Amino acid sequence: MRKGSIRRIVIRGPNWLGDAVMSEPAVRGVRRLFPEAEVTLLVRPAVAELFQGHPAVDTILVYDRQGRHAGLAGRWALACQIRRQGYDLAILFQNAFEAALLTFLGGVPERCGYATDGRSALLTLAVPRPGREGRLHQVAYYWNMLKPLGLHGEPPAPTLSTAAEEDAAAERLLRNAQVGPGDVLIGINPGSTYGGAKRWLPERFAETADRLVGAVRKETDRPAAVVIVGAAGEESLGLSIASRMRARAEVFSGRTGVRELMAVIKRCGLFITNDTGPMHIAAALKVPLVAIFGPTDWNTTKPFGVEHRLIRHPVECAPCLLRECPIDHRCMTGVTVDDVYQAAVKLLGVVESERRQTESQRSEAPGLMTLRPSDLSTTLRGVTVFLDRDGTLNPDTGYVKSPEELDLLPGVGEALSRLKRAGARLVLVTNQSGIARKLLTLGDLELIHTKLRSLLESAGAALDAIYFCPHHPDDACLCRKPGTAMVDRAVADLGLDLSRSYVIGDQLRDLELAGRIGARGILVTTGPLGPASLEEVKAAGVAPHHVASSLTEAAEWILADAAKKHQLSAVSYDGREARG
Repeated sequence: MRKGSIRRIVIRGPNWLGDAVMSEPAVRGVRRLFPEAEVTLLVRPAVAELFQGHPAVDTILVYDRQGRHAGLAGRWALACQIRRQGYDLAILFQNAFEAALLTFLGGVPERCGYATDGRSALLTLAVPRPGREGRLHQVAYYWNMLKPLGLHGEPPAPTLSTAAEEDAAAERLLRNAQVGPGDVLIGINPGSTYGGAKRWLPERFAETADRLVGAVRKETDRPAAVVIVGAAGEESLGLSIASRMRARAEVFSGRTGVRELMAVIKRCGLFITNDTGPMHIAAALKVPLVAIFGPTDWNTTKPFGVEHRLIRHPVECAPCLLRECPIDHRCMTGVTVDDVYQAAVKLLGVVESERRQTESQRSEAPGLMTLRPSDLSTTLRGVTVFLDRDGTLNPDTGYVKSPEELDLLPGVGEALSRLKRAGARLVLVTNQSGIARKLLTLGDLELIHTKLRSLLESAGAALDAIYFCPHHPDDACLCRKPGTAMVDRAVADLGLDLSRSYVIGDQLRDLELAGRIGARGILVTTGPLGPASLEEVKAAGVAPHHVASSLTEAAEWILADAAKKHQLSAVSYDGREARG
């Protein structure tokens, strides 16, 4: 395949919401591989809503299987529509034979997908499907399908967003349900369209929600509200749970479209859920969540790259992947109310601690307006923090040549977790000239970064992307810092706003990069130069916005700096004009 000849791409996305969310990083990967191509996403209506306005997608083609594309005539009409569009490449994240057949009949010359469902003969690039022994997470499953096309590295976490008007509509919906802007919102997602085997017991959802409402009031002196969400057809389940509760719960099951559901979930301070599509939506919106797993494989579909607690009761027959349990549903009945409640309380404690710390920082800065409590976990929404690696995240030993040589500096995981929970995107940009110097290979670097991702994810601080420059300093490339090519690529891949970005590093070149991209630069003195690096920076005439003795201090400064954006020149949340 000549990549330069690819001008129009059609992506056949997965059918289910959860799978579609897990394919989102790979959709961004397509954009990374073909930055100039026009990308069309072919998906069912619900998934079309999910990807509405996504920066990596130019056009959405809705596959109306129950309407105009029903039956053989409808499928042929869709194939003809694909043919008229003149696509050069079809990327099939959906595994079915039909996906390959439609694009074959649609005349797409290049067709890439996993060799599943007997469709290899219809594909021009049939990617071998990984064996079950690998037990890849679905995010990696979709991402790795693109590696034969040239995609490299490990996948970032799925990311979704809602528009300001959608958030405002959700606030109105909640306000009509007597949920105040200061209420801690607890979301409950008790259903599962896949089948009853994935559902925890309704009475236990009810008891857990009641106990959490009481705990919030007791520990934080703040009101709590419960909202139950679900798909059409799950209304009776939601009403059943609400009727068992002492606290009032609003049932939104069947009342929201996908975009409204996303905005309501985004407003939650905590989300308790079975293994379903809304679980992955909450994770992609960076909402703290407790996920209850029974018959499904937690290794492949657990929340990816977000602060969460996974609850399961180990039994010999799980994961069975059955829609309905043929015996006694022991994988779910073994999960107790205490299991879920204790996990939820710990997560709420983290969120509340973050809220109090943020409020304390704002109270120390004169003239700052008070944020809504619902905003406290999204202080850095839309903000990107670019991170150096050696000397910033891990000790700079000269060259890290193997995973065994990489360890995080003290406090790094906790500091980045705070930024992540506040809504920031974390992007690593690192010079790795050791590759050009033959000190390590690209494979070595990938293993090192796999370990780095694992260490950070276990701390609740998953990286959104990793970019590296493998060139020698004498190569005069555009990507080696302070060159901006790595950042330019991140902007194209992730749709970043550089006007709301920070760069943290231990070297002069990191601050020079910050200056070139218009970011706020933070110098950490944890590298080999230590505090002396500040003198080097002063001599070069590059002034950092802040000097920090650790990444912990750098994170605290970013949170405080972001809080200053909410000054009295803005309009306060209760609608009164504030004086600047």
